Amino acid sequence: MKIFMTGATGYIGSYVKAMLLDKGETVHALCRNPDDLEDHINLVKFKGDITDSDAVAAAMLGCEQVYHLAAYAKPWAKNPDTYYQINLRAVQNILDIAHRLGIQKTLFTSTAGVLGPSVSRPVKEDDERIGEIMNEYEDSKTQAEELCLQYVKEKNMDIVIVNPPRIYGPGVDQESNSITRMLKLYDAGKWRVIPGDGKGIGSYVHVEDVAAGHLLAMEHGRPGQRYILSGENLSYNEFFGIMKKITGKNYRLFHAPLPIMLLGGHLMVLREKITGTPPPITPKWIKKYSYNYALDASKAQNELGYRYRNFEEGLKQTYDSITDNEYRQ
Repeated sequence: MKIFMTGATGYIGSYVKAMLLDKGETVHALCRNPDDLEDHINLVKFKGDITDSDAVAAAMLGCEQVYHLAAYAKPWAKNPDTYYQINLRAVQNILDIAHRLGIQKTLFTSTAGVLGPSVSRPVKEDDERIGEIMNEYEDSKTQAEELCLQYVKEKNMDIVIVNPPRIYGPGVDQESNSITRMLKLYDAGKWRVIPGDGKGIGSYVHVEDVAAGHLLAMEHGRPGQRYILSGENLSYNEFFGIMKKITGKNYRLFHAPLPIMLLGGHLMVLREKITGTPPPITPKWIKKYSYNYALDASKAQNELGYRYRNFEEGLKQTYDSITDNEYRQ
């Protein structure tokens, strides 16, 4: 089978691409720099941008399925419209071409951020969102999901949505791989902060489990449905406790109150205006630390056969891969 894919050089995408190739599928990968992709007999490289209709159509021609993973997920953009150009208008571009070419099924990678925070229990796919949308990334992804549902209803397209949360595991060094970056910093004694009082909850999932969930969603997912591809729900205190355990290093960590974190975010934004240095995080993203984000993956487990590994086990595998690579170097 021929499969069109975006985001093949990304964190999740590199794993999805490898799994598809291992199954013997032919992958048409569209990316801005094809040299970033390895050579493989079943990997067909196409140079182009997802906002370029001609490039998308050329790469998608002859394919039966579409995996759309490419997105702008950085916490800052000089022009906020960048989020909407890449995360919304490019999605419409891809869906229009998929419809025109008669693609059998399309999978859209969204984010668990569109579901909003949790309160009394972990959030499920059909829960009404609590609280406002936090930033342009969440907003653009929310609108893109609405567009997907519109195309399912009005154009009878088979589109499935997946919503991964905080991802960890070995892989490319990008913003989306921030937890592995944090693990490296902690191991080197360069990370000493726990957000807020440490009680905030997030869902953490291994990148291989998320990638496998993509293939399961393509195979078993129902049109117009979203599937949470989450993992273990942990507080920050629990998260760093496990990090201490698997590294064997008990560095002293300090709780950073939210007001101080927000002040730091504003100063980093101000620094960008003066020096041009992009801020690693902004106040809009820092505000998310004041909420819980527990997730319920039971729908994906029951309908797709999705599974995720224990966080301690997965983080230990990640740490071992980091130390093994450092030893070889």
